[in-house]
Amino acid sequence: MQLGEVVKTYRKRRNMTQEEMACRLGVTAPAVNKWENGKSLPDITLLSPIARLLCISLDTLLSFHEELTEDEIKEIVYRLQEKLKTEPYDTVFGWAKRKLEQYPNCETLTWQLAVLLDAHRIIQGIPDSENYDEYLCSLYVRILESKDEVIRGRAADSLFGFYMRKGQYEKAEECLRYFSVQNPERKKKQAQLYGETNRIREAYKAYEELLFADYQMINGVLCGMYRLAVQNKDMKRAHMIVKKQEEMARCFEMGRYYEAVGRLDLAMLEKDEKTAAGTMEELLSSVEEIGSFRNSPLYGHMEFEEIGKEFIEELKGKLLSCRNALS
Repeated sequence: MQLGEVVKTYRKRRNMTQEEMACRLGVTAPAVNKWENGKSLPDITLLSPIARLLCISLDTLLSFHEELTEDEIKEIVYRLQEKLKTEPYDTVFGWAKRKLEQYPNCETLTWQLAVLLDAHRIIQGIPDSENYDEYLCSLYVRILESKDEVIRGRAADSLFGFYMRKGQYEKAEECLRYFSVQNPERKKKQAQLYGETNRIREAYKAYEELLFADYQMINGVLCGMYRLAVQNKDMKRAHMIVKKQEEMARCFEMGRYYEAVGRLDLAMLEKDEKTAAGTMEELLSSVEEIGSFRNSPLYGHMEFEEIGKEFIEELKGKLLSCRNALS
């Protein structure tokens, strides 16, 4: 808060009028009124008496603390959003800039205000919006130095979008180093860069790798959910999850083997001999084409390792042993 806002807030908490405060400080009521409305500031020699009178510290009076609270950040963000609805962009931009000058080390506030100002000028088509490029870009760059990985990632994401809009692809690519190699967002942005710079094959390959990795990840999640359902004897949910696994394998063109494999465990668990036997035959008939996804147009630009005959024979042997056990 500005000094005047602090004075007004704590004066009212003490049920004191402007006239009473002025009298006790030896100044005029209009002087107090000007402080509270931000039209002037009290003399430096009055700061300590004001703080003592309001029963607050000088730090509180001067709003001096290293970091804003979450509520204080939300309040500033809310005020910015409201101002953008009713006031000229340049006026609001100046207000936000002054706020950031008051709290230069608050990285969360810096990022949120930068994103709001950046998005508003694009969505609303603010004239001469490029005049604000340098300052907004500097805010994103500043936050890239944050020790907080989450904040750093947000800044890198925003800056990547900023450079992509400007067609500054080399700078956009530099932002990728702020994303972990394991982070799918990095590959997604890399694919976007490839597409924008006419490296079509590389773009397809990156997207396909993401797609294939997503299947593996989602299938793993569904397997975990399936185990939980079985553990809790929720067989209705278990059936639903196995059905989803089948649908997903079909959607991602993984082949007949992956479409059917989830049904086998469930059938054996429920001692459903007919379903188990039928599923087993389906798996045996499709085991030779377990790598058929490699020929799917969905993954046409990816390179897969050959599936060894030893692996297929071993898998077939396990399936046959399982079928014999069912007989």
